[in-house]
Amino acid sequence: MSKSGLHSSSLGNLSLLHKDLFIITPPSSPLSTRELDNNIIDLDQVSPLAANSYEQLYRDAFNSESQKFITNNLKTSTHKKSNLSSTVKTLPSLKTEMPKARINSFHDNNQKNHPRKTGNSSLKVSNGREEPAYLGPYLLKQTRELLSLGENPKKALEVGVRAMKAFENSRFQKPNLEYVMCLHIVAALYCSLGQYTEAIPLLERSIEIPNTGAGQKHSLAKFAGCMQLGDTYAMLGHVENSIFCYTAALGIQRQVLGETDPIFGETCRYVAEAHVRAMEFDEAKRLCQMALNVHKANGSTASVEAAADRRLMGLVCDAKGEYEAALEHYALASIIMSAAGQDSDVAAINVCIGDAYLSLARYDEAVFAYQKALNTFKATKGDNHPSVATVFVRLAQLHYKMGKFRESKSYCLNALRIYENPMQGSSSDDIGNGFIEVAGIYESMNEVGAAVNLLKRALKVLGQDDGQLSTLAGVEAQMGVLYYMMGSYSDSYGYLKAAVSKLRVVAEKKSALFGIVLNQMGLACVQMELFDEAVEVFKEAKSVLEVEYGANHSNTIAVYSNLAGTYDAMGRYEEASEILEYVVRMRKEKLGTASSEVDDERRRLRQLLKDSGKDLSKKDMSLQFLLHD
Repeated sequence: MSKSGLHSSSLGNLSLLHKDLFIITPPSSPLSTRELDNNIIDLDQVSPLAANSYEQLYRDAFNSESQKFITNNLKTSTHKKSNLSSTVKTLPSLKTEMPKARINSFHDNNQKNHPRKTGNSSLKVSNGREEPAYLGPYLLKQTRELLSLGENPKKALEVGVRAMKAFENSRFQKPNLEYVMCLHIVAALYCSLGQYTEAIPLLERSIEIPNTGAGQKHSLAKFAGCMQLGDTYAMLGHVENSIFCYTAALGIQRQVLGETDPIFGETCRYVAEAHVRAMEFDEAKRLCQMALNVHKANGSTASVEAAADRRLMGLVCDAKGEYEAALEHYALASIIMSAAGQDSDVAAINVCIGDAYLSLARYDEAVFAYQKALNTFKATKGDNHPSVATVFVRLAQLHYKMGKFRESKSYCLNALRIYENPMQGSSSDDIGNGFIEVAGIYESMNEVGAAVNLLKRALKVLGQDDGQLSTLAGVEAQMGVLYYMMGSYSDSYGYLKAAVSKLRVVAEKKSALFGIVLNQMGLACVQMELFDEAVEVFKEAKSVLEVEYGANHSNTIAVYSNLAGTYDAMGRYEEASEILEYVVRMRKEKLGTASSEVDDERRRLRQLLKDSGKDLSKKDMSLQFLLHD
């Protein structure tokens, strides 16, 4: 059998893989300040993961100079809030069914991905000596003072680790919330230096110490630890683990505050956005509705916060294909934001409205919405702001769908002029993602070489930070697909292998997208005649998709067919024919006997039987039925 008989496109639009692998930084994490004293950490001041998001839990932990230090010096590990409209809009573009949700516990996932570091010297009692009780609080105070003075984070981390050891060597008899605060600070400092895996065991420990039966302070301390641990996992791209942490935190907060507290509603929105990143839209919609119910119970349906929840609900409906419902939510959110004078937010909502109209093929209304957003962004942010470029990209996509390719190319060039010379302070994420989106349009126009060059620029802009592994893997997978289309199989294999390695690291090993990338890597292996490796890769892809989609799904069947083709190329006709018999049977059940795909598989099976020297007359009647109408 020729190599051309292998299946690639049947697994979905691989050209959009990079969009489905985006990881957005978690939004603000709302914590309650009610009836608290100074025993709980102020995560707003110490967490580099959401430097402006946490409310004050430990009121005198840091002064204003400390907050300035965190904001200015910990940005290396803080990604800006992304406009969710651009991300959610790309999620349905992969034309495959949603994978089945996994129901492992947080403990199970955590043990697999991050075993406890028992050998870390920072967690040991040094020389078995008990430290005086005052030493831990004293060193913790020094750490806070170093931060407030804007000292080097490494120096603050050194003192913070000494404080942590002092707490551990002091035999306190009951759960110590100062120690919990110290663990939060040290973990945040590790994250500020990009050492996320060092932070995880500390945050795990901070969750174990508080006793929820000891009162509200302990419950909210545990809540804060869960949220910070969830943020850390999200920065590493471990979306599932981050959701487990956020869900645990939400349960704690519900017990303490109740289901109608406004702070609980904010956390619902936070966790809903995490589910959006995981493409779990049903759960995201449920949480959005809970947030809206909180606004209704408190008479705040016209607040800016309610508008934000409406907008998120619209995005979720959009992602689920419920475009008319999405438009209703967008309209309500726009009215509220406009009344509050939030022009930039209104413009962002207009982009969402344009997206919904584009999906409904109501092109004139989409153009009008995009133009309104474009004019507002230019007036409020400047002509060279990445938000302006984002609207240019949307207009390019719209005109491409309308068949106006010259206008589409023109809008692409307008966007690239901004991305190539961004204004000062522009986010590297915005620029990198912009290159990726324009590359997708060029690919649609069959300008594959230009698309590859843009993806290379995206990789350069995004860098190699651990928090970007999922995005980088998506870009590399896309480059592998494009090189395969260009016939450059060696380059295709290299990029796909790099993408697979990154996806393993970020705990996406069992996702449907992981199976799709494995399939594409197997195709590259076949083209390079690396048949043994191709067999192993296809087998792994098959096992992943069997779990995610089921054995009878068209995507899984396509991998079966590719595996059969590889066995055929290796001369292993018996194994190939057994798999193809199953493939023909499944395709007949799903597509009917008149399908061209069924005819192709029949033809392959006949040739395999001939090559293997088998006499069809000796085969059972079921096989003869498969080979004939």
